[in-house]
Amino acid sequence: MSEQPRPTSLTGGEAVVRALAEHGVTQAFGIPGTHNLEIYRHLAPYGIAHVTPRHEQGAGYAADAYARVTGRPGVAITTTGPALLNIAAAVGQAYSDSVPMLVVSPGMPLRHPRQSTGLLHEMRSQTEALRGVSAFSHRASTVEEIFSAVARAFTLFRTGRPRPAHIEVPLDLLEKPEPAGPVRLAPPTPATCPSLPVLRDAARVLRSARQPALVLGGGARNAAAQCLTLAEELGAPVVTTANGKGIVDETHPLSLGVSLHSPSVQQWLAGCDAVLAVGTELAESDLWSAPPALRATLIRVDVDPDQMYAGLPAQLPLVGDARTTLEALRQQLAESHGAPGSGAPDRTGAVRALRAGRDAETAERDAHRLPYLQAVRTVLDADAILTSDSAQCCYYGAIPHLPVGPAGRYLHPTGFGTLGYALPAAIGAKTAYPARQVVALSGDGGLQFSVQELATAAQLRLPLPVVVFDNGGYGEIRDEMAARGDTPTAVDMPSVDLPALARAYGGHGVHADSPEALTRALSLALTTPGPTLITVTEETPR
Repeated sequence: MSEQPRPTSLTGGEAVVRALAEHGVTQAFGIPGTHNLEIYRHLAPYGIAHVTPRHEQGAGYAADAYARVTGRPGVAITTTGPALLNIAAAVGQAYSDSVPMLVVSPGMPLRHPRQSTGLLHEMRSQTEALRGVSAFSHRASTVEEIFSAVARAFTLFRTGRPRPAHIEVPLDLLEKPEPAGPVRLAPPTPATCPSLPVLRDAARVLRSARQPALVLGGGARNAAAQCLTLAEELGAPVVTTANGKGIVDETHPLSLGVSLHSPSVQQWLAGCDAVLAVGTELAESDLWSAPPALRATLIRVDVDPDQMYAGLPAQLPLVGDARTTLEALRQQLAESHGAPGSGAPDRTGAVRALRAGRDAETAERDAHRLPYLQAVRTVLDADAILTSDSAQCCYYGAIPHLPVGPAGRYLHPTGFGTLGYALPAAIGAKTAYPARQVVALSGDGGLQFSVQELATAAQLRLPLPVVVFDNGGYGEIRDEMAARGDTPTAVDMPSVDLPALARAYGGHGVHADSPEALTRALSLALTTPGPTLITVTEETPR
């Protein structure tokens, strides 16, 4: 009988880093603090690179973007108390947008009394605070349990709807060696697929539809090829959410781009007789209004069964992985009705008319932005990554009007709708893909929630353009106040020389007073080490 290997003594700090490395983590974002030094001590020996943003919220947004563009979980490390609360907004955004992100932090010692003792960074319950914005918050009680907690997080990331998690390691576990067995790994899990009868029913409905439509959300990202094939075989127009932007090339003749908010597109959708919605909540944040009443049979494909009765309930719920489910659905279309595609009506003319109607609705509002957005598009490669903020230039401008294809990515904080996302997210994306072009788009109000991350980009010498449309404050809220008949209050901000601020942080800064000037500045910024902040003045109604 062979002798079992003896457990190795590890500190909690080494155990958490070893577990991360065993799960394939090679990059982390965070800020060292008095209580997390034992974690930082082990990062380099285990081959985990690290980027230090200037604020924990920036670390969270960077980890979020890293996860979105790589498909691998983003990892952020904080210290206790205020640092963990600083990252909570980013965790909430990752939860809203179904992003796999792991936050690791120290916590109060195991036997710390319930009554406050004034220990540094002490708070009543870190796990309760993070539990409100994450899928789970786990406080380890032994060093060996850390392995189980990390495996639990990675199992969550790989099965079902990916969402952020938090692991807390008590201070005494971080520093004290304890015997621990082998690292527990998240088990491999097969992609889920709906049952055959419901797939057949969905195929029958789609094949007989006179006016079908595809609605794609972020959950369809891993099924881009299958979405395009189905759209072409059914002759079905495609409309996406912001998180689904570019899954089907937005220059494709069947693409309506991100236009669920358009009254023309909503009216068309309400008239469809079959809607296939893949990986989307069909939420108010996607539609900018309550969901329209559909006469269509709604077929929903989602890995999260809760989505089948949330918002618009599905008549035909297909619970499963998007790629696996769409491949199975296409097989049923072929088996029950022959080779698809040959008889699909040409609906490209209808799509052109819908595009024209959509654009006419906002032509006056968007006229100033469009030439600048076209300038951005002409400079960028097909696989460029754009990050954006909760800013008018993004949700009114770039999201509907700057076309992206499957090779590129557009990252936007939907749902939760945080401010300050674009710049740190761009750092996370550029960290993941140093050779790809990455551009941040922001407004002057949102930028100043995380403007200090210019220092991070400068330290890393990242060639990172940051295009800021400056409307002198919080333009969206100003407009909402005016629409209510209120006097705009607390929304106008004194002018800040943002290019000079970028230079003070060690980067570069210019003002673009025309689309041609933006083209020149952007082209130079993409090859210049360090961030380049480029301001564009927007018209501000008074």
